[in-house]
Amino acid sequence: MNFERVDTRLMDDDAYPWMPFAPYSALVQIKYFRADPIRGETIALLKVPPGVALPMHHNTGTVIVYTVQGRWRHLESDWVAGPRSVVFEPASSRHTPMAIAEQEGDVIVLNVVVGETHFLDGLGNTFAIENWKTAVNRYIAHCKANGLTPQDLTSFAS
Repeated sequence: MNFERVDTRLMDDDAYPWMPFAPYSALVQIKYFRADPIRGETIALLKVPPGVALPMHHNTGTVIVYTVQGRWRHLESDWVAGPRSVVFEPASSRHTPMAIAEQEGDVIVLNVVVGETHFLDGLGNTFAIENWKTAVNRYIAHCKANGLTPQDLTSFAS
């Protein structure tokens, strides 16, 4: 059976580069660990400076966000997520994440995203779509531009 041949995989933080989350923000950095073409899932860290917001978006699937450091919120909500908190974003929820301005250091969150992220303009129209494929393309382009050897983000093999 194939599942008996699939082993666990260690994804060491130091083995993956931070890269700009362009074109959405020149200040936000992303670090991809996994891009699963079967489940349509990405696993990545985001690093966001204080006071910086990402564009409003909605996800076609669920998103789980674990806060490693810093404090952030959705502009549409009254809660504030802090270190060691977990935010569950249901499919099709619409929100604008923002790092709290009154803090020292960047916000770092681990995101497990299923499906696509649709970035929305001020009228609620989709202006860009992110998914596992765009993640792989961004990662490979960054590695090539910086003389790095890319790893296969889509493989279960180590």
